[in-house]
Amino acid sequence: MAPKEPDYVEIAHQRAKEKKTHVSFPQLKYPSLRDEGLKDPVLWLTGKAMDDGAEGLWRVHGKLYDLESFIDRHPGGREWLELSKGLDVTEAFEAHHLNPSTEKMLSKFYIRDAKTPRNSPFTFQDDGFYRTLKKRVWEELKTIPKMENRRSDMVTDGLLATCLAASTIASWAENYWIATAACFVASVCLAWILVAAHNYIHRGPNFRMYYFNSALWSYRDFRVSHVLSHHLYTNTLMDLEVSGFEPIIFWNPRKERPFYADYAIVIEQFVFPFMFILNFLKRTSLIFLRPGFFTHHIRWHDGIGLLLPIWIYLTSGASFYHAVVTWLWINCTASFIFFTIASNAAHHHPMIFKDGDEVSDITPDWGMHELEAVMDRRDINDSHFKVMTFFGHHALHHLFPTLDHAVLEHLYPVFLEYCEKYKANFKETSSLDLFIGQIKATLKTRPTLLTEKKSRY
Repeated sequence: MAPKEPDYVEIAHQRAKEKKTHVSFPQLKYPSLRDEGLKDPVLWLTGKAMDDGAEGLWRVHGKLYDLESFIDRHPGGREWLELSKGLDVTEAFEAHHLNPSTEKMLSKFYIRDAKTPRNSPFTFQDDGFYRTLKKRVWEELKTIPKMENRRSDMVTDGLLATCLAASTIASWAENYWIATAACFVASVCLAWILVAAHNYIHRGPNFRMYYFNSALWSYRDFRVSHVLSHHLYTNTLMDLEVSGFEPIIFWNPRKERPFYADYAIVIEQFVFPFMFILNFLKRTSLIFLRPGFFTHHIRWHDGIGLLLPIWIYLTSGASFYHAVVTWLWINCTASFIFFTIASNAAHHHPMIFKDGDEVSDITPDWGMHELEAVMDRRDINDSHFKVMTFFGHHALHHLFPTLDHAVLEHLYPVFLEYCEKYKANFKETSSLDLFIGQIKATLKTRPTLLTEKKSRY
């Protein structure tokens, strides 16, 4: 029986202090290695493998599978299976495979049942919200024009071309105002390229996913921190995009935290401009700090981020020093813009679920949880360009991450029908409200009780 609500707040604060379990899901152990080291994606994979009971194989629900012989034949590319070996991939399997025939194929690789319960609070019942919606979406996809994703491709490629042209002008122009304007245009486009490239990272191998590396970041790392962590365990303790900011910025409601936590909005202004460079330096340092990191996790595409300064140098006719300074200006400004967009995209608002908030005794359907942890913006979803550059259609993207954003807009009639049928908490607001809500979320120390939650925002 759940504790009475006045008692829950104190119980939640005690759980947060002890760090033995999740706060909202006390049946789950506190994630291994969550607060250790540099909080990088590889460490997250290592910690999750310690908790998942997959025994070095791939776990889906309560069964273990050996997919080693299937890696090179995996339609989504071998990298997904390489990264997820030794993990419970139930949520990833469900969200990334809409075709019902996939389960039949998976059964061919069955080894044995798992020995331990799943260390996840989420379920995928055949008659539940997510699986029922997924079946309907699979049928709906057959009616959507096949070439819809070309709209997204044109936006993404156009941003890259504009960024390259503007960065050249920024270094070539002698007029201060022209150079400054060109730097700003290049910076905005570079930030938008990463947001748009995120549309392609969830899929199998494709050349546009490499665009994400153009700002010294790694799409391979992002596949862990964003796709396998944030998307599947949104705003829980297993979300690396929450824990990765600690102990600088705290998103979860906690009573005991550093004094500077209340100044997160100020700290962001000083940290966000250097996130791309800091991430690159962190990844580089791991080559020397962690045995085997270079062999297992560094790939040729990690050098793509260094091509932009070379491009600027070769095309502008400027000195190498001037080209590098221009590039640094563009990179730092783009970093600030990208992380500002990301932090205000969909997940930080007092009305959005965070670990610590009270949840029902009923084990949550995964799709229902995703909607509790997401808030869409009406003023972003009304334009495909804004959708591609500001993380639009966010709720549907979380539910069906492998689908192109141009396809997602066609799914709203079915999606809203099933939200109404299952009383799923799909929330919409404005960008301004979400921006203000993000600030309020960093100040929040008290978890939200069930009685305080609204069925509609």
